Amino acid sequence: MAVRERADAARNRRTILDAAGILFATTSDPLAVTMDDVAAAAGVGKGTVFRRYGDRAGLLRAVFETRMAALTEAIATGPPPLGPATPARERIAAVHDAIVEAKLNNRQITLALERIERRPSRSSFFDTPNYKSAHTLFCELLVDIMGPERASWTAHALLSLARIDLIDHMVSAEGWTDLQVRHQVGNLVEQILGPDTC
Repeated sequence: MAVRERADAARNRRTILDAAGILFATTSDPLAVTMDDVAAAAGVGKGTVFRRYGDRAGLLRAVFETRMAALTEAIATGPPPLGPATPARERIAAVHDAIVEAKLNNRQITLALERIERRPSRSSFFDTPNYKSAHTLFCELLVDIMGPERASWTAHALLSLARIDLIDHMVSAEGWTDLQVRHQVGNLVEQILGPDTC
């Protein structure tokens, strides 16, 4: 039987995540935000933040997962075009666009998280839960479109177009708008998937 979270603990969790999310999103370097900063902004003791999230990486991951929760749920059980009832080609395009949009809306946090996940002391970026779940989903859907021999590589190729460092470069250095990024990425996704022959 699941243990129910106490009301004050739930309130603290929401307050910490909200405060951390604002700090991570509005600073020029989210990795410079300290647990002391978050505790002060949330109005809780530093020990409370450490006990719940362990370290800054754990807190950053929790903020990211909270922001992605609605998208994750929509992909897992939601209606079309993101949910399971959608035809494979249409669903891949919709899920990919939703991932890109989510990263655009959370650029600072996503950049910081991917920087942490690429550190030598941590597992490969390709082994992170978010990447693995997206790759698995795309592989399953691509088998129906191009067969199993091309599915895994094509899934990696599609996900490379959603890398936050590329997205951030196009916005920050090249001056693209969010809509331009989504449009250009969407066009490439369509080209990779090829024409619908049904």
